[in-house]
Amino acid sequence: MCEIVGIVGQQDPYWLTAMYEVSKHRGPDDYGEYRDTKAGVSLGMRRLSIIDLDGGHQPMSNEDGSVWIVHNGEIYNAQEIRPRLLASGHRFRSSHSDTEVLIHLYEDEQEAMLDDLNGMFAFVIYDRLRKILFGARDRLGIKPLYYTQHPGLFAFASELKSFLTLPFFNREMDMSSFYHYMSLLYVPGESSIFKGVKRLPSAHWFIYDLSTRVLAVHPYWDLDFQQTEDRSEEEWCEQIRTGLGKAVKRWMVSDVPVGCSLSGGTDSPAIVGLLAENGYPNIKTYSLGFAGKQEQEFNELPLARQVAARWGTDHHELIIEPEDILRDLVRMVWFLDEPYGGGLPSWYIYEFMSREVTVGIVGTGGDELFGNYGKFRCYESGGSAQVGMTIRQLVDMGGNSARALSRLAAFIASVAPSRLVGARVRRHLLRFSDIVGNPLMYNYFHTWYYLSDETKQQLIYTGNHHGPISTANLLQQVYETSNANNIRDAIAYLDIKTQLADEFLLVTDRFSMAHSLEARVPFLDHTFVELMFQIPAPIRIRRNDPKYLLKKAVRDLLPPELLTARKRGFIIPISLWLRNSLRPLTERLLAPERLRRQGVIRPEFYDRFVRPHLECKTDCTWQIWAALMFQLWHLVFIEEKSTSIPSFSCQDLC
Repeated sequence: MCEIVGIVGQQDPYWLTAMYEVSKHRGPDDYGEYRDTKAGVSLGMRRLSIIDLDGGHQPMSNEDGSVWIVHNGEIYNAQEIRPRLLASGHRFRSSHSDTEVLIHLYEDEQEAMLDDLNGMFAFVIYDRLRKILFGARDRLGIKPLYYTQHPGLFAFASELKSFLTLPFFNREMDMSSFYHYMSLLYVPGESSIFKGVKRLPSAHWFIYDLSTRVLAVHPYWDLDFQQTEDRSEEEWCEQIRTGLGKAVKRWMVSDVPVGCSLSGGTDSPAIVGLLAENGYPNIKTYSLGFAGKQEQEFNELPLARQVAARWGTDHHELIIEPEDILRDLVRMVWFLDEPYGGGLPSWYIYEFMSREVTVGIVGTGGDELFGNYGKFRCYESGGSAQVGMTIRQLVDMGGNSARALSRLAAFIASVAPSRLVGARVRRHLLRFSDIVGNPLMYNYFHTWYYLSDETKQQLIYTGNHHGPISTANLLQQVYETSNANNIRDAIAYLDIKTQLADEFLLVTDRFSMAHSLEARVPFLDHTFVELMFQIPAPIRIRRNDPKYLLKKAVRDLLPPELLTARKRGFIIPISLWLRNSLRPLTERLLAPERLRRQGVIRPEFYDRFVRPHLECKTDCTWQIWAALMFQLWHLVFIEEKSTSIPSFSCQDLC
């Protein structure tokens, strides 16, 4: 893994160095720079050595120095591509560097090279002859890439914090991003929390023309729900078992020690089982748990322990306490770059793993491929309750009876029982707003997200932003691009493009790299992902047991208790801790007077959410946690204007 950075335009020499040094944690093993002063191009990197430890120094060039690259990630089929490049006449300096494969593949295929790649990556190539920068990000968004443009300048980086070192950078919040954050607990889409900084979306490439200073961004891949195949359930189980086994094998390639995160669920235990079944020796596994009596509903250690015992792994367990959060929370905020209000335990599992290994295999992605906690039920059951509307109501909202009847028919089709959702007809995926009161959006948005647009309009200042901001509309726009035939696939698309890419993979990247650990996600091997969406949705996902098919495919690899265990989110017991160990911090940072001075969240937020929760009158855990984590982010990045890891902790703030 690496931190990659670059600047185009008139610049001071120290800018580039400062950009990659602030993210030294991403690459403690090596660093490098390339500068073309005449063209005003500079590239820099910090390297965490994983593949070809001696021969992978970056920036790296082709034979004549006309093409240069900085690359973050791993290409798992690089050694399959290399012989083809050798046959076409390319000469390699390294023994097996995947980065050098990228250079020569670009020389042969330019933008089309992306179709050949299997892996997780973000890279930028400087082509001196074409006078362009060409950059790309992997299909699922596993590795990050940010960019910013200012008059006469273009800069890119793996982490947002690299831009904080640039003297021209303005730390102005993007209020739309914050507004969405308060519903989702993460910042979604292309915009970052800072105005003027964007993310290159997953499965996209860009070209920045050095002559015209014009940036063009293009997609190169997307999920395809139109290639489903007719197979029996047993045949699909065999396909899952084989496909996941191949993905795990590909993603184990490493020249450094590898370990596995192990939970009490299905995904990471399946990976461990596949490794053991295929003869990988001395598998190291790492699990996280809680000791408190009230925290046992969150504790997965007993189940994970059964998996470790089944396969005889070299197993390690870690217990975390509330005091650990108070000690580390400010550091987490710094490494995250952007506000984040989700669960935080992966910080500790990556820290734990990094003591012994440099690569960690995790189960991220399995939920999104197999029903993601059953989110589609918000449509199939919650929406069905709305079918009882009278024709008079539909006429009132539709303007005329013909239109109302048409909309009712579409609505009934879209919320049909699950046995009908799988019928071989193309159903109309109606807009969330097609029915008065947005019942579809209401069920989905209000079940799975934390503040409605209406509540935010009451409690959040929008500054000088012109026009309404709607998180519902943002999700709607993504949902409508799915081109899916059914609700289950459409919701999978929405979650993969938003929560998976912008929350789970962002946190996986930031928290693992904070401890100089490379986290790998074999469930998101794109060939396996494509295979999973060839399975018709009613077979892939069961209504009352979304992971039924995956469990059946790996049943013999798992202890029986895991097959029936209740689904637990990988989270810390925040609700409990907000009322005790985190209470002083909450009362200080969300105090009405502080909110009034800050001018972002209205002071009424305290009486609406904080006070009732602290007095145990209601549960407002996630609304408070979102606001509290934002306050810590604001303190670190806006008030303190930090450009390095803060020296204070939450204990200092209480």
